[in-house]
Amino acid sequence: MQGKLKCAIYTRVSTDNQVEVEFNSCEAQEAKIKSFINSQENMEVFKSYSDPGFTGADLNRPALSEMLNDIKERKINLVISYKIDRLTRSPRDFYQLIELFDKYGVDFISVTERFDTSTPSGRLLRNIMLTFAQFERELTSERTRDKMLERANKGMWNGGVIPFGYKLENKKLVINEREAKIVRNIFDSYISSESLSSVYNELKYKDLKDRDENHFSKSRIYYILRNIVYLGKHKYAGKLYQGLHHPIITENTFNLVQETRKKKKRMMRMYKEYVLAGLIKCKDCNSSMTPCHTNKKKRGKIERYYYYRCTKTFKRDWDSCTTRQVSANRLENYVSQNLERISLDRHYIDSLIFKLNNSQAGDRIGLEPSQVCFESAKISPEIFAQTLQHFVKGLFKTKGIEKNLWAKQFIKRIDYSKEEISITLYYKSSSEEESPSFKASGWVGAAAGRNSFSAADKKITPISTDRGNRQDWLPREDSNLGPGGYT
Repeated sequence: MQGKLKCAIYTRVSTDNQVEVEFNSCEAQEAKIKSFINSQENMEVFKSYSDPGFTGADLNRPALSEMLNDIKERKINLVISYKIDRLTRSPRDFYQLIELFDKYGVDFISVTERFDTSTPSGRLLRNIMLTFAQFERELTSERTRDKMLERANKGMWNGGVIPFGYKLENKKLVINEREAKIVRNIFDSYISSESLSSVYNELKYKDLKDRDENHFSKSRIYYILRNIVYLGKHKYAGKLYQGLHHPIITENTFNLVQETRKKKKRMMRMYKEYVLAGLIKCKDCNSSMTPCHTNKKKRGKIERYYYYRCTKTFKRDWDSCTTRQVSANRLENYVSQNLERISLDRHYIDSLIFKLNNSQAGDRIGLEPSQVCFESAKISPEIFAQTLQHFVKGLFKTKGIEKNLWAKQFIKRIDYSKEEISITLYYKSSSEEESPSFKASGWVGAAAGRNSFSAADKKITPISTDRGNRQDWLPREDSNLGPGGYT
């Protein structure tokens, strides 16, 4: 019969002895619930879920877990139990279950206690119970904060990642002598060299590793140099407290490191907005390429050079990636000039889009049709050309941070390596602003695609053939690294 509510019957008894009791068994509960369902015209049994011999103190029960999964798949409209305590004995768990039922539009009935969330009075009772549940959660949270604050005042460790140099014994931080020697080495080395890179190289040369047997990254070393815990103190809720644990370094050593660190901090203005910031990925190591700059003294004047540098060379060392960095100005100019040239070459766009639209499914490496029909999702050369021209025009008009924001509206990502560059563009199915967006991809000199395309898997012959002449766009004499920008 259409329109009937699909009912889940849930039964449970706590101990194996109760399973055998005739009037309290799961079978007896199920029989009474089925009798109730049969008396209702708009209900039918979907499935019975039984947990014989499981406690109601928690939710770790196989049949209950199965029922909750069916609820999440929206197979059930109504859950019925003999009593509320058959579902759970924990008020907190009951509130959570009621919230879950409410989220998926499932009602709950207890046949012997007249608790029915499908009725106004049942919903009122449910809301009262959930209000008390919220009050209990907030009260518990407040008590937890008070206890942790009290622990902090007493100098006790409040948990979290155990700092390198310490170990946890009886919930207290105790110095780990092997690790503590490395911590002291880091501080002493930084004071003598005043260089994070020198500390990194020294640790690597001595083969000193962290507790996971990995070499220390520069960011990890920097974190250790700033960590107040090595003074025998700890921070909680933004305030410093004297800890019960013993310090690894002296206060004079720590203060000297902080003074050295602040002295080396450069507060210089960049004088450049990076157009492609946040868009470039290094193809060699799959790291992001971040904006950076270097200063060089020439004829008594300081000249500044801007780059996109692989973040792996920051975290590790210069030789950790073969790409390293690329001149920001040359890369930005190269990308914008090539996209402008493509946008004006209609013959090339037509042939490129024709090739993509008529490729066989098996020929598309990484190109999968979207939920829309493949044939109806054809790329329009006209819309693609208009979009690309609109993007290039705006790129030359905008200035400052607006130029970067404009680029992010049309470019999803740029994959860069010494040998090749690929760009993933957004393609709109309509020239209007409210049109849905589609991914588009291709190599520099060629960019197009359809929904759910992969960026670098589809090689397209670029419009220009001089891209292999890298000295036109990679760092030259302005690099600190020697000829060609690479060592």
